[in-house]
Amino acid sequence: MRTIIVYGSQYGTAKRYAEALAGRTDSEVRNYEESMDLDAYDNIVLIGALYAGGVLGLKKTLSGIHDLKNKKIIIATVGLADTNDRENTETIRNSLKKQLSENIFIHARIFHLRGGIDYSRLNLKHRTMMALLYGKAKGLPEEKKTVEVKAMIDTYGKRVDFVDFNSLDPIIREIGYETAK
Repeated sequence: MRTIIVYGSQYGTAKRYAEALAGRTDSEVRNYEESMDLDAYDNIVLIGALYAGGVLGLKKTLSGIHDLKNKKIIIATVGLADTNDRENTETIRNSLKKQLSENIFIHARIFHLRGGIDYSRLNLKHRTMMALLYGKAKGLPEEKKTVEVKAMIDTYGKRVDFVDFNSLDPIIREIGYETAK
């Protein structure tokens, strides 16, 4: 079974996960911006960073799949908020449901990985966007602050790294590998 791992990463966290997964499964790894024939693979794994409710690389990657028959589609989101929080993962799933066709949403296996952020590396656009979001989030009443909002407030202006390569184990099993390297 041929597996390709495609990543969409702005600042490197999704790429780190993709490279680690590729190394543990002897799979090819590519940036979503590269051209590739995804129909040549049995397993297609997209590891994409979450930005404004979207998954970086999702649209382009899925548009490169012309035949879903006998293919396993795995989507792994990478975000800042705690992936063990059900409210957070449900929000992400609901967002994905709006972005994907019903056929792909039902067919795909969806996983969530926790990433990180380093405010000193953000470009001006992202720094400005985060400052605006932070200001809005701080002003929310406590009962309206979601787990994701609280995580953004707690980490604002800092460098945090929640990457956990052990969280790749369920994806490795889904691909068909019993043990990780």
